[in-house]
Amino acid sequence: MRRASSLCVLLLALVATVTRADTSTVESFVGRHWRGPLAAQGPAPARYTPVEASLRPEDCGSCHPAQLADWSTSVHAQSMGPGVAGQLVEMMKSAPADALGCLGCHAPLAEQRPVDPAFDPALQTRGIVCAACHVRVHERFGPPRRDGSLASAAPRETLPHNGVTRTPAFLASAFCRGCHQFTSDGFALNGKLLENTYAEWKASRFAREGVQCQDCHMPDRRHLWRGIHDADMVRSGLTITARAASPRVRPGQTVSATLVVENTRVGHAFPTYVTPRVVLRGELIDGAGHVVPGTVRERVIAREVALDLSREIRDTRLAPGARARLDYRVRAPVAGLRVRLSVVVEPDAFYTAFFEAVLGNGAGAGEAQIREAHAASRKSVFTVYVQELPAT
Repeated sequence: MRRASSLCVLLLALVATVTRADTSTVESFVGRHWRGPLAAQGPAPARYTPVEASLRPEDCGSCHPAQLADWSTSVHAQSMGPGVAGQLVEMMKSAPADALGCLGCHAPLAEQRPVDPAFDPALQTRGIVCAACHVRVHERFGPPRRDGSLASAAPRETLPHNGVTRTPAFLASAFCRGCHQFTSDGFALNGKLLENTYAEWKASRFAREGVQCQDCHMPDRRHLWRGIHDADMVRSGLTITARAASPRVRPGQTVSATLVVENTRVGHAFPTYVTPRVVLRGELIDGAGHVVPGTVRERVIAREVALDLSREIRDTRLAPGARARLDYRVRAPVAGLRVRLSVVVEPDAFYTAFFEAVLGNGAGAGEAQIREAHAASRKSVFTVYVQELPAT
Protein backbone atom coordinates (compact mmCIF):
# COMPACT_ATOMS: atom_id res chain seq x y z
CA MET A 1 0.00 0.00 0.00
CA ARG A 2 2.82 2.38 0.90
CA ARG A 3 4.50 1.73 -2.46
CA ALA A 4 1.23 2.35 -4.36
CA SER A 5 0.65 5.56 -2.44
CA SER A 6 4.19 6.72 -3.23
CA LEU A 7 3.60 5.95 -6.91
CA CYS A 8 0.36 8.01 -6.89
CA VAL A 9 2.17 10.93 -5.29
CA LEU A 10 4.94 10.65 -7.89
CA LEU A 11 2.44 10.62 -10.76
CA LEU A 12 0.56 13.62 -9.36
CA ALA A 13 3.81 15.52 -8.98
CA LEU A 14 4.72 14.67 -12.57
CA VAL A 15 1.33 15.88 -13.85
CA ALA A 16 1.69 19.10 -11.86
CA THR A 17 5.19 19.65 -13.29
CA VAL A 18 3.97 19.09 -16.84
CA THR A 19 1.03 21.46 -16.27
CA ARG A 20 3.33 24.17 -14.91
CA ALA A 21 5.64 23.70 -17.91
CA ASP A 22 2.73 23.94 -20.36
CA THR A 23 1.39 27.02 -18.59
CA SER A 24 4.81 28.65 -18.67
CA THR A 25 5.17 27.92 -22.39
CA VAL A 26 1.73 29.30 -23.15
CA GLU A 27 2.23 32.45 -21.05
CA SER A 28 5.62 33.09 -22.64
CA PHE A 29 4.20 32.79 -26.16
CA VAL A 30 1.11 34.88 -25.40
CA GLY A 31 3.25 37.63 -23.91
CA ARG A 32 5.38 37.84 -27.05
CA HIS A 33 2.57 37.34 -29.53
CA TRP A 34 0.29 40.06 -28.13
CA ARG A 35 2.89 42.60 -27.05
CA GLY A 36 1.38 45.81 -28.32
CA PRO A 37 1.20 47.81 -30.35
CA LEU A 38 1.85 45.04 -32.86
CA ALA A 39 4.80 45.62 -35.19
CA ALA A 40 4.32 45.99 -38.94
CA GLN A 41 4.90 42.85 -40.99
CA GLY A 42 7.63 44.49 -43.04
CA PRO A 43 8.83 43.18 -46.43
CA ALA A 44 7.75 39.62 -47.21
CA PRO A 45 10.39 36.93 -47.92
CA ALA A 46 11.51 37.02 -51.54
CA ARG A 47 10.08 33.58 -52.31
CA TYR A 48 6.55 34.54 -51.21
CA THR A 49 3.88 34.91 -53.87
CA PRO A 50 1.53 37.92 -53.62
CA VAL A 51 -1.07 35.67 -51.98
CA GLU A 52 1.42 34.43 -49.37
CA ALA A 53 2.46 38.00 -48.58
CA SER A 54 -1.12 39.27 -48.34
CA LEU A 55 -2.95 40.05 -45.10
CA ARG A 56 -6.38 40.07 -46.75
CA PRO A 57 -8.80 37.44 -45.35
CA GLU A 58 -9.83 36.38 -48.86
CA ASP A 59 -6.25 35.45 -49.71
CA CYS A 60 -5.98 33.37 -46.54
CA GLY A 61 -9.28 31.79 -47.58
CA SER A 62 -7.87 30.62 -50.90
CA CYS A 63 -6.32 27.74 -48.93
CA HIS A 64 -8.57 27.89 -45.85
CA PRO A 65 -12.10 28.35 -47.27
CA ALA A 66 -13.94 26.82 -44.30
CA GLN A 67 -12.23 29.16 -41.84
CA LEU A 68 -12.93 32.16 -44.06
CA ALA A 69 -16.60 31.22 -44.35
CA ASP A 70 -16.91 30.93 -40.56
CA TRP A 71 -15.01 34.15 -39.89
CA SER A 72 -17.18 36.07 -42.36
CA THR A 73 -20.24 35.40 -40.18
CA SER A 74 -18.51 36.25 -36.89
CA VAL A 75 -18.39 39.28 -34.62
CA HIS A 76 -14.62 39.37 -35.21
CA ALA A 77 -15.29 40.22 -38.84
CA GLN A 78 -17.65 42.99 -37.67
CA SER A 79 -15.41 44.47 -34.98
CA MET A 80 -14.95 47.61 -37.08
CA GLY A 81 -18.64 47.92 -37.86
CA PRO A 82 -20.45 51.25 -38.17
CA GLY A 83 -20.84 51.72 -34.41
CA VAL A 84 -17.09 51.66 -33.77
CA ALA A 85 -16.09 53.28 -37.07
CA GLY A 86 -18.62 56.09 -36.62
CA GLN A 87 -17.26 56.97 -33.18
CA LEU A 88 -13.63 56.83 -34.33
CA VAL A 89 -14.22 59.47 -37.01
CA GLU A 90 -14.45 62.18 -34.36
CA MET A 91 -12.24 60.44 -31.78
CA MET A 92 -9.25 60.44 -34.14
CA LYS A 93 -9.47 64.24 -34.05
CA SER A 94 -10.42 64.88 -30.43
CA ALA A 95 -8.76 61.97 -28.61
CA PRO A 96 -6.38 60.12 -30.97
CA ALA A 97 -4.68 58.15 -28.20
CA ASP A 98 -8.05 56.77 -27.04
CA ALA A 99 -9.01 55.96 -30.63
CA LEU A 100 -5.78 54.03 -31.18
CA GLY A 101 -6.46 52.21 -27.91
CA CYS A 102 -9.77 51.01 -29.35
CA LEU A 103 -8.00 49.76 -32.47
CA GLY A 104 -5.73 47.66 -30.28
CA CYS A 105 -8.54 45.10 -30.07
CA HIS A 106 -10.94 46.06 -32.85
CA ALA A 107 -8.29 46.27 -35.61
CA PRO A 108 -4.98 45.30 -33.98
CA LEU A 109 -2.50 45.03 -36.87
CA ALA A 110 -0.02 47.84 -37.49
CA GLU A 111 -1.35 47.87 -41.05
CA GLN A 112 -4.74 48.85 -39.57
CA ARG A 113 -3.46 51.85 -37.55
CA PRO A 114 -3.77 55.22 -39.34
CA VAL A 115 -0.56 56.53 -37.73
CA ASP A 116 1.59 53.64 -39.00
CA PRO A 117 3.50 54.01 -42.32
CA ALA A 118 2.20 50.56 -43.32
CA PHE A 119 -1.45 51.64 -42.88
CA ASP A 120 -3.93 50.08 -45.31
CA PRO A 121 -7.37 51.77 -45.02
CA ALA A 122 -9.11 48.86 -46.74
CA LEU A 123 -7.63 46.40 -44.26
CA GLN A 124 -8.70 48.48 -41.26
CA THR A 125 -12.37 48.16 -42.13
CA ARG A 126 -12.11 44.35 -42.01
CA GLY A 127 -11.80 44.22 -38.22
CA ILE A 128 -10.05 41.29 -36.56
CA VAL A 129 -8.66 39.60 -39.65
CA CYS A 130 -6.94 36.20 -39.83
CA ALA A 131 -3.50 37.80 -39.59
CA ALA A 132 -4.37 39.49 -36.30
CA CYS A 133 -4.07 36.11 -34.57
CA HIS A 134 -2.02 34.07 -37.02
CA VAL A 135 0.69 36.27 -38.60
CA ARG A 136 3.68 38.08 -37.09
CA VAL A 137 6.41 39.50 -39.37
CA HIS A 138 5.04 37.23 -42.12
CA GLU A 139 5.51 34.10 -40.01
CA ARG A 140 2.38 31.97 -39.59
CA PHE A 141 1.33 30.62 -36.19
CA GLY A 142 -1.41 28.18 -35.27
CA PRO A 143 -2.54 25.35 -32.95
CA PRO A 144 -1.07 21.86 -32.74
CA ARG A 145 -2.31 19.31 -35.20
CA ARG A 146 -5.40 17.44 -34.06
CA ASP A 147 -3.16 14.55 -32.96
CA GLY A 148 -1.27 16.99 -30.72
CA SER A 149 1.92 17.08 -32.78
CA LEU A 150 3.76 20.33 -33.47
CA ALA A 151 6.15 19.35 -36.28
CA SER A 152 5.50 20.09 -39.95
CA ALA A 153 4.94 17.16 -42.29
CA ALA A 154 7.56 18.43 -44.76
CA PRO A 155 10.57 20.78 -44.76
CA ARG A 156 9.24 24.27 -44.03
CA GLU A 157 10.93 25.85 -47.03
CA THR A 158 8.85 23.61 -49.31
CA LEU A 159 5.53 24.62 -47.74
CA PRO A 160 3.35 27.65 -48.53
CA HIS A 161 4.47 30.68 -46.48
CA ASN A 162 7.21 28.50 -44.93
CA GLY A 163 4.66 26.40 -43.08
CA VAL A 164 3.32 27.25 -39.64
CA THR A 165 4.77 27.44 -36.13
CA ARG A 166 2.44 25.42 -33.93
CA THR A 167 1.83 26.07 -30.25
CA PRO A 168 -0.72 24.93 -27.64
CA ALA A 169 -1.25 28.60 -26.78
CA PHE A 170 -3.89 28.76 -29.52
CA LEU A 171 -5.99 26.30 -27.53
CA ALA A 172 -5.66 28.12 -24.20
CA SER A 173 -7.95 30.77 -22.72
CA ALA A 174 -4.89 32.94 -22.10
CA PHE A 175 -4.68 33.55 -25.84
CA CYS A 176 -8.01 35.45 -25.68
CA ARG A 177 -7.13 37.40 -22.54
CA GLY A 178 -5.55 40.46 -24.17
CA CYS A 179 -8.87 41.67 -25.56
CA HIS A 180 -11.24 40.06 -23.09
CA GLN A 181 -9.66 41.12 -19.82
CA PHE A 182 -8.57 44.54 -18.59
CA THR A 183 -5.36 44.65 -16.59
CA SER A 184 -5.61 45.17 -12.83
CA ASP A 185 -5.13 48.92 -13.27
CA GLY A 186 -7.71 49.14 -16.07
CA PHE A 187 -10.99 51.04 -16.09
CA ALA A 188 -13.30 49.89 -13.31
CA LEU A 189 -16.68 50.81 -11.85
CA ASN A 190 -17.75 49.99 -8.31
CA GLY A 191 -14.42 48.24 -7.79
CA LYS A 192 -14.95 45.88 -10.75
CA LEU A 193 -13.10 45.99 -14.06
CA LEU A 194 -15.31 46.89 -17.00
CA GLU A 195 -13.92 43.96 -19.01
CA ASN A 196 -13.32 41.01 -16.70
CA THR A 197 -14.25 37.90 -18.67
CA TYR A 198 -10.99 35.99 -18.31
CA ALA A 199 -10.96 36.50 -14.53
CA GLU A 200 -14.60 35.37 -14.32
CA TRP A 201 -13.67 32.21 -16.22
CA LYS A 202 -10.55 31.72 -14.08
CA ALA A 203 -12.70 31.72 -10.93
CA SER A 204 -15.22 29.24 -12.34
CA ARG A 205 -15.44 25.47 -12.24
CA PHE A 206 -14.77 25.45 -15.99
CA ALA A 207 -11.22 26.67 -15.48
CA ARG A 208 -10.69 24.08 -12.75
CA GLU A 209 -12.00 21.39 -15.10
CA GLY A 210 -9.74 22.54 -17.95
CA VAL A 211 -12.54 23.85 -20.19
CA GLN A 212 -11.04 26.67 -22.28
CA CYS A 213 -12.73 29.59 -24.06
CA GLN A 214 -12.07 27.88 -27.38
CA ASP A 215 -13.94 24.73 -26.32
CA CYS A 216 -17.24 26.64 -26.29
CA HIS A 217 -16.63 29.56 -28.64
CA MET A 218 -14.57 27.67 -31.25
CA PRO A 219 -15.97 24.11 -31.08
CA ASP A 220 -14.15 21.69 -33.37
CA ARG A 221 -11.82 24.63 -34.17
CA ARG A 222 -14.60 26.49 -35.98
CA HIS A 223 -13.92 30.23 -36.40
CA LEU A 224 -17.38 31.32 -35.27
CA TRP A 225 -16.95 32.86 -31.80
CA ARG A 226 -20.69 32.69 -31.13
CA GLY A 227 -21.83 34.57 -28.03
CA ILE A 228 -24.63 36.75 -26.68
CA HIS A 229 -25.87 37.65 -30.19
CA ASP A 230 -26.59 34.01 -31.04
CA ALA A 231 -29.83 32.51 -29.73
CA ASP A 232 -28.68 28.89 -29.89
CA MET A 233 -25.46 29.73 -28.07
CA VAL A 234 -27.36 31.50 -25.31
CA ARG A 235 -29.83 28.62 -24.95
CA SER A 236 -26.98 26.12 -24.72
CA GLY A 237 -25.59 27.90 -21.66
CA LEU A 238 -28.82 28.19 -19.65
CA THR A 239 -31.36 25.97 -17.96
CA ILE A 240 -34.80 27.61 -18.03
CA THR A 241 -37.86 26.31 -16.19
CA ALA A 242 -41.38 27.70 -15.84
CA ARG A 243 -44.58 26.69 -14.07
CA ALA A 244 -47.95 28.13 -13.14
CA ALA A 245 -49.27 27.33 -9.68
CA SER A 246 -52.83 28.61 -10.11
CA PRO A 247 -54.80 26.23 -12.36
CA ARG A 248 -58.31 27.44 -11.33
CA VAL A 249 -58.06 31.19 -10.81
CA ARG A 250 -61.30 33.19 -10.97
CA PRO A 251 -61.57 36.88 -11.87
CA GLY A 252 -60.17 39.00 -9.06
CA GLN A 253 -57.99 36.21 -7.72
CA THR A 254 -54.19 36.11 -8.04
CA VAL A 255 -52.41 34.32 -10.85
CA SER A 256 -49.18 32.73 -9.62
CA ALA A 257 -46.29 31.55 -11.82
CA THR A 258 -42.53 31.13 -11.60
CA LEU A 259 -39.76 31.53 -14.18
CA VAL A 260 -36.20 30.47 -13.31
CA VAL A 261 -33.03 31.00 -15.38
CA GLU A 262 -29.86 29.22 -14.24
CA ASN A 263 -26.35 29.75 -15.60
CA THR A 264 -25.42 26.10 -15.99
CA ARG A 265 -22.97 26.07 -18.91
CA VAL A 266 -21.68 29.63 -19.38
CA GLY A 267 -18.06 29.74 -18.25
CA HIS A 268 -18.21 33.32 -16.99
CA ALA A 269 -20.78 35.81 -15.74
CA PHE A 270 -23.98 35.88 -17.76
CA PRO A 271 -23.88 38.25 -19.48
CA THR A 272 -20.21 39.06 -19.08
CA TYR A 273 -20.14 42.66 -20.36
CA VAL A 274 -22.10 45.88 -19.81
CA THR A 275 -23.79 46.02 -23.21
CA PRO A 276 -26.43 43.23 -23.04
CA ARG A 277 -29.62 42.98 -21.02
CA VAL A 278 -31.56 39.77 -20.41
CA VAL A 279 -35.18 40.17 -19.34
CA LEU A 280 -37.33 37.59 -17.55
CA ARG A 281 -40.91 38.59 -18.35
CA GLY A 282 -44.32 37.47 -17.20
CA GLU A 283 -47.65 38.74 -18.58
CA LEU A 284 -51.28 37.76 -18.93
CA ILE A 285 -52.65 37.33 -22.43
CA ASP A 286 -56.21 36.90 -23.67
CA GLY A 287 -57.58 34.39 -26.17
CA ALA A 288 -56.35 36.48 -29.11
CA GLY A 289 -52.81 36.62 -27.72
CA HIS A 290 -53.00 40.28 -26.68
CA VAL A 291 -51.24 41.38 -23.52
CA VAL A 292 -53.63 42.46 -20.77
CA PRO A 293 -52.63 46.02 -19.79
CA GLY A 294 -51.01 46.37 -16.39
CA THR A 295 -50.06 42.69 -16.07
CA VAL A 296 -46.43 42.79 -17.26
CA ARG A 297 -43.78 42.00 -14.63
CA GLU A 298 -40.04 41.83 -15.37
CA ARG A 299 -36.73 40.94 -13.80
CA VAL A 300 -33.49 42.10 -15.48
CA ILE A 301 -30.17 40.25 -15.63
CA ALA A 302 -27.43 42.74 -16.56
CA ARG A 303 -24.61 44.94 -15.43
CA GLU A 304 -26.23 48.30 -16.00
CA VAL A 305 -23.98 51.36 -16.11
CA ALA A 306 -24.45 55.04 -16.88
CA LEU A 307 -24.07 55.96 -20.56
CA ASP A 308 -21.02 58.08 -19.75
CA LEU A 309 -19.51 55.17 -17.79
CA SER A 310 -19.43 57.34 -14.66
CA ARG A 311 -21.07 54.80 -12.36
CA GLU A 312 -22.53 51.33 -12.05
CA ILE A 313 -26.30 51.40 -11.59
CA ARG A 314 -26.79 47.74 -10.66
CA ASP A 315 -25.22 44.35 -11.27
CA THR A 316 -27.63 41.41 -11.40
CA ARG A 317 -25.56 39.12 -13.62
CA LEU A 318 -25.38 35.39 -12.96
CA ALA A 319 -22.07 33.81 -12.03
CA PRO A 320 -21.62 30.21 -13.20
CA GLY A 321 -24.07 28.07 -11.25
CA ALA A 322 -26.20 31.03 -10.11
CA ARG A 323 -29.87 31.53 -10.94
CA ALA A 324 -32.44 34.30 -11.30
CA ARG A 325 -36.11 33.82 -10.42
CA LEU A 326 -39.18 35.77 -11.43
CA ASP A 327 -42.11 35.16 -9.09
CA TYR A 328 -45.14 36.32 -11.04
CA ARG A 329 -48.14 37.40 -8.95
CA VAL A 330 -50.94 39.36 -10.67
CA ARG A 331 -54.71 39.59 -10.14
CA ALA A 332 -56.70 38.21 -13.06
CA PRO A 333 -59.20 40.88 -14.22
CA VAL A 334 -61.29 38.46 -16.31
CA ALA A 335 -61.61 34.73 -16.96
CA GLY A 336 -60.03 32.80 -19.83
CA LEU A 337 -56.50 34.21 -19.54
CA ARG A 338 -53.10 32.54 -19.95
CA VAL A 339 -49.73 33.36 -18.43
CA ARG A 340 -46.94 33.96 -20.92
CA LEU A 341 -43.44 33.61 -19.49
CA SER A 342 -40.48 34.54 -21.66
CA VAL A 343 -36.76 35.26 -21.62
CA VAL A 344 -35.74 38.07 -23.95
CA VAL A 345 -32.14 38.93 -24.85
CA GLU A 346 -31.15 42.46 -25.83
CA PRO A 347 -27.50 42.00 -26.89
CA ASP A 348 -26.94 45.67 -27.64
CA ALA A 349 -29.15 47.36 -25.03
CA PHE A 350 -26.42 49.74 -23.87
CA TYR A 351 -25.46 50.64 -27.43
CA THR A 352 -29.05 51.39 -28.39
CA ALA A 353 -29.32 53.99 -25.64
CA PHE A 354 -25.77 55.23 -26.16
CA PHE A 355 -26.20 55.78 -29.90
CA GLU A 356 -29.47 57.63 -29.25
CA ALA A 357 -27.62 59.95 -26.87
CA VAL A 358 -24.77 60.49 -29.36
CA LEU A 359 -27.20 61.31 -32.15
CA GLY A 360 -29.12 63.64 -29.86
CA ASN A 361 -25.95 65.56 -28.99
CA GLY A 362 -24.63 65.62 -32.55
CA ALA A 363 -22.59 62.72 -33.89
CA GLY A 364 -20.46 64.85 -36.20
CA ALA A 365 -18.83 63.35 -39.27
CA GLY A 366 -19.71 59.82 -38.19
CA GLU A 367 -23.47 60.45 -37.98
CA ALA A 368 -24.49 58.22 -40.89
CA GLN A 369 -22.56 55.29 -39.45
CA ILE A 370 -23.94 55.86 -35.95
CA ARG A 371 -27.49 55.88 -37.35
CA GLU A 372 -26.81 52.60 -39.13
CA ALA A 373 -25.41 51.07 -35.94
CA HIS A 374 -28.38 52.33 -33.90
CA ALA A 375 -30.84 50.70 -36.27
CA ALA A 376 -28.91 47.42 -36.18
CA SER A 377 -28.77 47.43 -32.37
CA ARG A 378 -32.55 47.73 -32.15
CA LYS A 379 -32.97 44.74 -34.46
CA SER A 380 -30.65 42.49 -32.48
CA VAL A 381 -33.26 41.64 -29.80
CA PHE A 382 -34.45 38.01 -29.71
CA THR A 383 -36.41 35.63 -27.49
CA VAL A 384 -34.65 32.49 -26.23
CA TYR A 385 -37.60 31.06 -24.35
CA VAL A 386 -41.37 31.47 -24.30
CA GLN A 387 -44.02 29.37 -22.58
CA GLU A 388 -47.76 29.88 -22.28
CA LEU A 389 -49.50 28.29 -19.30
CA PRO A 390 -53.19 28.23 -18.39
CA ALA A 391 -54.00 30.73 -15.67
CA THR A 392 -57.76 30.27 -15.29
